[in-house]
Amino acid sequence: MINLAYKDISHSLGKFLVTAIGVGALLGIVVTMIGVYRGMVFDAKVLVTDIKTDIWVVQQDTLGPFAQTSKVHEDLKNQISYQDGIKYAEAITFQTFQMENKYGDFKVMLVGYDPFGKIEVINKSKLIEGRVLKKQHFEIVVSKKTNYKLGEYITLGRNKFKVVGLTEDTVSNGGDFLIFTSLKDAAILQFTYTNERIRSDEKRGIKGSNPHLVNAIIAKVKDGYNIKSVALNIEKTTHKKVFTKDEQINLLLQKVIKKSSKQIGMFTVILIVVSIIIIALIIYTMTLEKIKEISILKLIGIPNFTIAKMIIQETVTLGVFAFISGNIFAYIISGGFPKRIVLLLQDSIALFIVILISSIFASLFGIYKVIKTDPAQAIGG
Repeated sequence: MINLAYKDISHSLGKFLVTAIGVGALLGIVVTMIGVYRGMVFDAKVLVTDIKTDIWVVQQDTLGPFAQTSKVHEDLKNQISYQDGIKYAEAITFQTFQMENKYGDFKVMLVGYDPFGKIEVINKSKLIEGRVLKKQHFEIVVSKKTNYKLGEYITLGRNKFKVVGLTEDTVSNGGDFLIFTSLKDAAILQFTYTNERIRSDEKRGIKGSNPHLVNAIIAKVKDGYNIKSVALNIEKTTHKKVFTKDEQINLLLQKVIKKSSKQIGMFTVILIVVSIIIIALIIYTMTLEKIKEISILKLIGIPNFTIAKMIIQETVTLGVFAFISGNIFAYIISGGFPKRIVLLLQDSIALFIVILISSIFASLFGIYKVIKTDPAQAIGG
């Protein structure tokens, strides 16, 4: 039996392919928007996941350094180290600021930690060149996306830091590049003021520029201990807010990026609805364009079912071609975005199924037009 859909598409192949590519570009944008959402979620978890710790101790009545200002005394780590179930405890700081080099300007989060501490802060699997910090002063590890090279010197505050390591895929929860210095250098950068500021503070009776504050204390729990129970015990004895690693990740997802992710989600839904409407209009227009040919088919005895099957087959073919071109388009443009885009095959397949089912349903408008077509139109001029 002759395949009417194949014959019809072959007759106007160029027009069909251009239409499919146009719809594919729209679907590619939808796929990219889903990738933006996935990237935002991925970035939110990177830093907390990379730091090999079980517990975060932060300022009381705060949500921690990623959501609010959190300051605790550095020597709190000593008190926590002696808590039942704690294996190690270290202090850590986070600072966000703007940097600039010959390649442009960019935002970074500086992580300060003890290079001789026992908790791994830099994920060594993401260290692509060089090494981690091995000195208390003037060494720095940076993301390769900052475009700094191994051995280069970076001026931060009043000092120069030598780049000893480059990392890949290391970002803050906001997608900013991560750089790492020692805790002592981070404290100097955060609390050392200009001479004018120091003189002004001294006139006000304020002396000393480093109060030995950090943003959080991170701790590793001994094997065999319940992490949540240890966290509750620390919270009770230190009067600080304590999060487990899972709670910290959940906090980032449910509070810090919640509004942004909802906005992207709503925009993606709107794009999907628009895509379905456009595909429905295209199928309906394609049906109207060949209404005379359909009338001839009905006049020679071709049943409505066969003609309706042709329309559905064209819809499916259009969807397949649009899906392929859309994914190619998404992969091409995703590399140009300033923040991470995570394109997952299962997202594309899910979108394809939704679009295909919706398009077949939308093609019912064209099928309805076919059923109502009067065969007499074939000889109506």
